[in-house]
Amino acid sequence: MAQTFDRPEIQTPENLVYSKTTCLTDNVMHYCPGCGHGTAHRLVAEVIEEMGIQSETIGVAPVGCSVLAYNYFNFDVQQAAHGRAPAVATAIKRLLPEKYVFTYQGDGDLAAIGTAETIHACNRGENIVIVFINNGIYGMTGGQMAPTTLPGMPTSTSPYGRDVETMGNPLKITEIVAMLPGTHFVTRQAVHTPAAVRKTKKSLRMAFENQKLNKGLSFVEILSNCNSGWKLSPVKANKWMVDNMFPFYELGDLKVNGEMINKD
Repeated sequence: MAQTFDRPEIQTPENLVYSKTTCLTDNVMHYCPGCGHGTAHRLVAEVIEEMGIQSETIGVAPVGCSVLAYNYFNFDVQQAAHGRAPAVATAIKRLLPEKYVFTYQGDGDLAAIGTAETIHACNRGENIVIVFINNGIYGMTGGQMAPTTLPGMPTSTSPYGRDVETMGNPLKITEIVAMLPGTHFVTRQAVHTPAAVRKTKKSLRMAFENQKLNKGLSFVEILSNCNSGWKLSPVKANKWMVDNMFPFYELGDLKVNGEMINKD
């Protein structure tokens, strides 16, 4: 006699807990298992869907782990040369001011080759959103030292750890842009826990709402692990991030409504 099973209850709009946002495609993401990029993508997409601006949004993806972002976002995405996303986003926003424009950049792209574009776009107060993924390493090209690599942190180009005397200090680019007069909202968040995900989504929503109100530039840094580059399992990478990156890159808002936040 064949074994029978009870059929699970079919989801209806009344009891549906979660469904994938329409602002993401069905393409399988190329990111390493455990990487925060996938979660960050989902949050950006959910905010855009919930605001009802899918057809009015244009993303800009440069070079790095997120170079294929246009395969995953189900709205217009423009490819930019390495580090030039803020310049491309500036042109798009000025030509199409009614559009919602954002960049999605890693630390090597935004804080190394793209430092000038980042600083000047923020200083001008371009009415765009910059989403900055900081994992402290060049994740796509072999795990080299990045501008955000911590002191003593080993990478493929600093196998004995980052030596501040010869290699310089990590660049706290978010603190730098917070001091510029053109930035309206600057924050640093993470996506390693459900609570952190909720805070990050709230920050992204605020950033896009600021653009709607023509407030100027909103800058959302998201700390993420890089278990492949760090040579750790996803669980251990998240713990390493909490123990090492969070004390150096403190989470929270740095600037709200154009005013610096005093954390003393």
